[in-house]
Amino acid sequence: MLLPAHLLLRPHLLPLPPGTEVMAGRWLLILGVSSGFGAAIARTFAAEGWDIAGVHLDRRSGMPGVEALQAEICALGRQALFFNVNAADDQRRAEVIAALKEVIPAGEVGIFLHSLAFGSLVPFVSGSGKKVSRAQLEMTVDVMGHSLVWWTQDLLANGLIGEGGRIYAMTSAGSHHVWPGYGPVSAAKSVLESHVRQLAMELAPQKITVNALLAGVTRTAALEKIPGSEKLIEKSLARNPSGRLTEPLDVARCMLELCRPGTYWLTGNVLRVDGGEDISG
Repeated sequence: MLLPAHLLLRPHLLPLPPGTEVMAGRWLLILGVSSGFGAAIARTFAAEGWDIAGVHLDRRSGMPGVEALQAEICALGRQALFFNVNAADDQRRAEVIAALKEVIPAGEVGIFLHSLAFGSLVPFVSGSGKKVSRAQLEMTVDVMGHSLVWWTQDLLANGLIGEGGRIYAMTSAGSHHVWPGYGPVSAAKSVLESHVRQLAMELAPQKITVNALLAGVTRTAALEKIPGSEKLIEKSLARNPSGRLTEPLDVARCMLELCRPGTYWLTGNVLRVDGGEDISG
C-alpha cells in the first residue's frame, strides 16, 4: 500500500555535523537513489565531497533503509535532500524542482543521474493469454525512457544545471539483447539511449555532456523481478570474461572517474561498465 499523497513529497534535509563546511556547487541529483546503482553512487560521491539530492519511491517498510542512507551521507559531512515521490509524475516533478531551487543555487547541480527501474515485465504475446497492455507498455517507456527528457528540460529551464554539467542514464544490455518477458523494458532502454544521443547533440553548445552507462548483470532488487533472473545470472557469470557479475560499486567508481574535468569532450555514448560481459555474448 502506497503512502497517502500528502506524505509523498517530504524533503528530508538532515543537519550536517557541527563545524562541517559545505562545498558550493557540488550537488548530484539522482532519480532512483534509494537502492542498487543509485544508492551506491550516492555513497561514493558523498565520500568525494558531493551533496546528494535524490528522488525515490518507497513504501513505509522501505523507509528505514532510505533514512540509513541519508544518515550515512550526512556522517560524511554532506547534505542529503531526498523526496519520496513518483519521479515520472509531472506534478511531483514540478514540486521537486521548486523545492530544489529553494536549497540549491543556480547552476550548482553538477551531475544528474537517471536510474529509474520501474516497469512491466510481461511478454508481448503469449499462448497463455498473458500479454502486455497498451497502458503497461506506454508507462514503462515513459518512466524508464521519456522521463530523462522531462527532467532535463526542467533542470535547464530552472537554471539548476548549466555549463560543465554531466548527465548520465542507466541502460542495460537488454536494449539490444532479447530476454524473456523483458520486451517493455527493452523498448524503454532503447528509447533512453536514443534520447541520450539527441540530448548530447542539443546540449553540446552549452557544454553539458550526456552519456548512458550500460552496467552488466547485477544482483539488485530490479533484477530479481525479471522472469528467469537466476538463469540470466548463470549465463552472465559464464559469459563474463572477468569471472564475476557486475556490482553497483563497480559502476559508482567508474562514474566518479567519468565526472572528472578531463571528460568534457565525452558525450553521446553508451559506455559499457560490465567487465567485458556484453562483448562476450
